[in-house]
Amino acid sequence: MNDVRPLIGLTAYRTHAAWGVWHTPAALLPHAYVDHVTAAGGVPVLLPIAADDAATAVVSRLDGLILSGGPDIEPVRYGAAADPFAERSQADRDTWETELLMAALQVDLPVLGICRGLQLINVCLGGTLHQHLPDLAGGERHRPAPGVYGTVRVRLDTDALPGSLLGEGVDVPCHHHQAIDRLGSGMVASAWAPDGTIEAAWVPRRRFLLGVQWHPEVRDDPALFTALVKATG
Repeated sequence: MNDVRPLIGLTAYRTHAAWGVWHTPAALLPHAYVDHVTAAGGVPVLLPIAADDAATAVVSRLDGLILSGGPDIEPVRYGAAADPFAERSQADRDTWETELLMAALQVDLPVLGICRGLQLINVCLGGTLHQHLPDLAGGERHRPAPGVYGTVRVRLDTDALPGSLLGEGVDVPCHHHQAIDRLGSGMVASAWAPDGTIEAAWVPRRRFLLGVQWHPEVRDDPALFTALVKATG
């Protein structure tokens, strides 16, 4: 019997990691992403940084794409100088994931962006970012401490994604110091924090192109992963 479960690509971190007796550069991703994709009926496929020209070949084999969390995007990509509080970026990851996203857009592949993933979608579509939310009123609640998720109550447009899935208001786990400033072409804001920070945006004319600024993978809320997998059918 053929296994027709959709293949869902998951972008990965490149960092030093330790396991057993080893301490070496690795491609890794929190396993919660894998668990959610599997529970939603998809087959997770880890996508480490690769040669830029491999992106089209990779996307041609996928049914959906998740752009995961990670480091700051290079400010030069949206025409800005680096803020003093900007954190170290990974140019090769930015390039690789940009190529993956552009290849996905070419074939209208369903895409879910999480935290950095939302920011990447926005930048690739011509938008800009606030580089350090604590510079803005209330911005510190989005990342209260390193390794600590802040709980933010977001207001959602129930006529848009993801509000049509989650309702008009929900508490979400956030860990970010950057966020959307100017929206990219075709993107529509659909969720907001009390301080006005855009917490989700989507592109209505696409089959499924949604980004959220929070981390749905860290809580038992499968709705967004289920919606992505469903969109591949």
